[in-house]
Amino acid sequence: MRVRPRINRWTEARRNLVFSSSISKSLVQPHFVVSGKDIDEPISGMPGIQRQSIDVLLKTIAEDIKHGLSAHMLFTVVEPEHKDSVASAASDMDMHGIIAVRELKKHFGEQIVLFTDVCLCTATDHGHCGVIVDHQIDNDVTVQRLVEIAIAHAEAGSDYVSVSDMMDGRVTAIREALESKGHTSTGILSYAVKYASSFYGPFRDAASSSPIFGDRGSHQMDVRSGYSEAILEALNDEKEGADVIMVKPGLPYLDVLRQVADAVSRPVAVYNVSGEYSMVMNSNPDDHQRKAMIREVLHAFKRAGADIIVSYHAREAIREGLIE
Repeated sequence: MRVRPRINRWTEARRNLVFSSSISKSLVQPHFVVSGKDIDEPISGMPGIQRQSIDVLLKTIAEDIKHGLSAHMLFTVVEPEHKDSVASAASDMDMHGIIAVRELKKHFGEQIVLFTDVCLCTATDHGHCGVIVDHQIDNDVTVQRLVEIAIAHAEAGSDYVSVSDMMDGRVTAIREALESKGHTSTGILSYAVKYASSFYGPFRDAASSSPIFGDRGSHQMDVRSGYSEAILEALNDEKEGADVIMVKPGLPYLDVLRQVADAVSRPVAVYNVSGEYSMVMNSNPDDHQRKAMIREVLHAFKRAGADIIVSYHAREAIREGLIE
């Protein structure tokens, strides 16, 4: 089956995330997972966000769930010695990112909604989102690697494999693979409308995923492109079987978010990316004003049509009661 509407209804936690009109229920907190123990390393470009080892991450998420933050997105930070040209580490069942999924599902079960990043950039030695053949990213070879990564994540217990690469045809390939392996409750969040943006800098530093040459303009969308391309990409991924459609970044593309939300029938997510987060966190030393800015940003996303909001502000917004 290409479309399984039950996926978004599978657990109470998924239903609360996808279908609630409440902003607080719509939030997803991203995390950066590293190997080792007792690691809680602040990220210099992202105040309040840390790289954490699995033991620390479990404690952090336990506190988040206690405060009502049940949806989380994991990004694996791969050490240089484990990187190679085809991102082998990204599908290695013994790597810390996949172990983290297993541990989180073992501890929290259906209380948690786990999104896991399916891309090559954090595990390739060149930092690109695909396999390079003859100095170009080979779309179809890359898709095969994405399938392998997605299946590894699904087997570990990921609720939604989150494909952030922007390769053509990857949603179809992953959906068919999930079906063939019996993972009929695993969702696909597709970064269907992802721009080659200048707002990703702090994330790339945090995840050690910057390309060592060139850029990502050949596969991520041009910032000058109009609504028609965004809607084409969104509708195409919806047709291929995506369960959630993502627009990324958020603030510079609120108009695109509105157009996409009006065009598709599947739930729409927005990613309030690292550069947007850092602008707010560094813009005003006054605590009250900064919190007011966070509230304003989150309301803007909801008003523009987002059902799900991935934001580094999620934890503070919920713990401080900034939104309902």
